[in-house]
Amino acid sequence: MLKQRIITALILLPIALGGFFLLEGSGFALFIGLVVSLGAWEWARLAGFTAQAFRVGYAAVVALMLFVMYILPGLAPWVLGASVIWWALATWLVLTYPHSSERWSSAASKLVIGLLILLPAWQGLVQIKQYPLGNWLIMAVMVLVWGADIGAYFSGRAFGKRKLAPQVSPGKSWEGVYGGLALSLVITTLVALFRDWTVAQLFKGLIGAAVIVFISVVGDLTESMFKRQSGIKDSSNLLPGHGGVLDRIDSLTAAVPVFAVLLWMAAS
Repeated sequence: MLKQRIITALILLPIALGGFFLLEGSGFALFIGLVVSLGAWEWARLAGFTAQAFRVGYAAVVALMLFVMYILPGLAPWVLGASVIWWALATWLVLTYPHSSERWSSAASKLVIGLLILLPAWQGLVQIKQYPLGNWLIMAVMVLVWGADIGAYFSGRAFGKRKLAPQVSPGKSWEGVYGGLALSLVITTLVALFRDWTVAQLFKGLIGAAVIVFISVVGDLTESMFKRQSGIKDSSNLLPGHGGVLDRIDSLTAAVPVFAVLLWMAAS
């Protein structure tokens, strides 16, 4: 399994980095759209649909909606605003699972939730890419999420006692969250020192980093909640050794649109 994971990572890493940082404009939007559409194909299975025709159809609908969003950029504030509302609601759903499942257990509800997760993730990346330092900003949100994952893994293993959401993901602990948060805040502080931020900028950066870390945890737990409800271990086997696309981007689907909103607020 380890060898398989390494081979898959070595193949995917240059493709992902090239797509994120070398493509621009419509090419970038199309690349991200492909990833999101694959995620939609996987989500249809989490919603309870196993027929390939339906799963492909759902992915096609998502792809069409992405195209509409691309040609109508005025929809962006509405899409990202809906995402903020959804992730606030998702936080409550995760913390109150399994009782909360009564409110979203229908197939129709799950399909709509898939749109609330996938469409804003695409929109957020497209928006961030348009900033003067778009590539660096995309790297920033990824590093924050990766830092949170790494910090959570090691602190959780060393100190984890209090379960975060035992009904959703028994292995995660509050100590892991705090460790992930601490590492992400250290990374943010180092960036602030390197770029000579003011105290006010550092304060805003630390608050923003904390928000991104916590919402990325919610993104991870949300997919875990739907997989647990569906009795599925991985969203698919598209990525040998790694599971599916959603398994790799679950945290980012929450972090990216919220990060885009925070950037907009900071610039306004």
